Amino acid sequence: MILLDTHALIWFITNDSKLSPAANQLIAKSSKVLVSTATLWEIAIKLSIGKLDMGGTFDDLFPTHLDDNNFTLLPMTLAHLSHVGRLPFHHRDPFDRLLIAQSMTENMPIISKDAHFDAYSVTRLW
Repeated sequence: MILLDTHALIWFITNDSKLSPAANQLIAKSSKVLVSTATLWEIAIKLSIGKLDMGGTFDDLFPTHLDDNNFTLLPMTLAHLSHVGRLPFHHRDPFDRLLIAQSMTENMPIISKDAHFDAYSVTRLW
């Protein structure tokens, strides 16, 4: 079971070479890949303001990409949000902080290029 950072999800579904071969293989071979609702929220915002172009609208792309890749949606829970409130501020991005809290709370590794995650007690795979 692994959790995807936003860029890892985008790069995987768009077959972008920025995704490391090791990360690509981990995603492709994992028995369960989780995508946080925070990730989809971030993508929806970036698509709507034109900061991200994935060749379609959010409604065109999701849940199709999740279904096609057999990814499981990880909802935000009170336990995750509580954990966010206890995290030190090594990293200030609110979406990443929630992903870090989810990774810690659920005790699962996260696929991310972001080395800031290493300041927390998470297993970051890349």
